Amino acid sequence: MSLIPKGRKKAIYGKIRERLREIFHQLAAQRESVIVEGNLCSDHIHMLIRIPPKYSVAQVVGFLKGKSAIMIAREFMGRERSFAGLAFWARGYFVSTVGVNEATIRRYIQHQEEADRKEDNPRLFK
Repeated sequence: MSLIPKGRKKAIYGKIRERLREIFHQLAAQRESVIVEGNLCSDHIHMLIRIPPKYSVAQVVGFLKGKSAIMIAREFMGRERSFAGLAFWARGYFVSTVGVNEATIRRYIQHQEEADRKEDNPRLFK
């Protein structure tokens, strides 16, 4: 699964980054799901989640996005109520099922930040 903050802002850093890790694990557990692998980059998140068959992927992703946005608004934006108009996550997400390629997906997630740094700093001359 891949999520991005609204407007692809580089909003995942510092205390938010540390807290998001905890939030996602807590919320996943509430849906009997396990985050097997994850990487929080400054402007997107990749997660490999094991979801039991009794929940749809859309249910779990919607729950993670919605509840984590509320928790971020409460803890970092000082909002207790009235979350109308506030959105931390962009509207969509990317998800794909994993079967025999789990090891490949795990490696991709683990090295995503390194790959992003290379893309952010292209060499002008070879």
